[in-house]
Amino acid sequence: MQAVDTLPDSAALDIDRDNVLETVLGAYRMRVEITADVRYCGTWYDQEPATRHGQFHLLTEGACWVSGAALETPVQLHRGDLIVFPAGVRHLLSSSADAHLPTPAEIEPDDTAMLCGELEFITGTSNPIFNALPAYFVVRSDASSDGFRQLAAMLIETSRDRRWGRQLVQNKLADSLFTMAVCEYLRCADRPRGLLAALTDARLSRALAAVHERPGEDWTIQSMAQQANMSRTAFAELFTATVGVPPIQYLAQWRATEARRLLRNRRFSVGAIAEMLGYRSEAAFRRFFKRMEGIGPGKARSGGLHRGWQFERVGCFAHDRNSFKNSPGRKTRNLNLSAPFAKSRTLCVMSASA
Repeated sequence: MQAVDTLPDSAALDIDRDNVLETVLGAYRMRVEITADVRYCGTWYDQEPATRHGQFHLLTEGACWVSGAALETPVQLHRGDLIVFPAGVRHLLSSSADAHLPTPAEIEPDDTAMLCGELEFITGTSNPIFNALPAYFVVRSDASSDGFRQLAAMLIETSRDRRWGRQLVQNKLADSLFTMAVCEYLRCADRPRGLLAALTDARLSRALAAVHERPGEDWTIQSMAQQANMSRTAFAELFTATVGVPPIQYLAQWRATEARRLLRNRRFSVGAIAEMLGYRSEAAFRRFFKRMEGIGPGKARSGGLHRGWQFERVGCFAHDRNSFKNSPGRKTRNLNLSAPFAKSRTLCVMSASA
């Protein structure tokens, strides 16, 4: 009997979407670190150069403007707001919408403080989450979920604690915050793309959830289409147009991702991993892994993960703030680099008098 294109209810969509996000974010190893605790006062601006990494900034006090080529118009951030630049594009932080013009003298801007950090996906093949994220996205505190606001508040509160171990706690909180930020972006995005767009389609989300849950099953386009309750042709066309790769290619990429994760656990032999991922022989699995990753599973397990595999970096805000350059009409009033926390910065800039 021919499949009929129907949509499951919204509750099922939420469950499938969350399950896929959890498995993808859990499988792709990620490092998230707070690299700077910054305070600005007076009239200021700070140029962030393009990097191989992405960057994120969480406002902990006051407000600021963010501008750059990736933003059509300057964006203002307030306390609790988070902005993420997944591809590390060049951007400017400043106290006014036009960073080249000083704040009017009669308006004394409040101090601005923020936590800045870097994100790093460590993968062997292309990361579907990274590829699906836009050049930048903002999570507004007042429009976010209670969970996001509570986690951001915990991170902000931890930044004020100068006790030993603070950095480790901050990094763990930042890791969770980024995961929630992706979920918030997906919930509010007008036009998501790639895998994230597929997760907003109930039919594709249902098929993806099944593939992620049971990667070792003998999947075909027909069996995936049945999960989506669609015809084979309609499913293949929709999947490819939305995700950007055909269903079978996505399945192979996901199996390779799962193989990398399982190889980190030495309790599983290569043969056992091959069986878990649906390969009838260890030799077939070894050929598949070498084709996908460029190295064999044995070499990957013995250290190729760090020596030979690709690092996809998403975020870095670690450049030296001593490199701050004054523009005409501005001068540095105070640059304090002796704060108790080695990576803390206080930068105060004012416009020169006429």
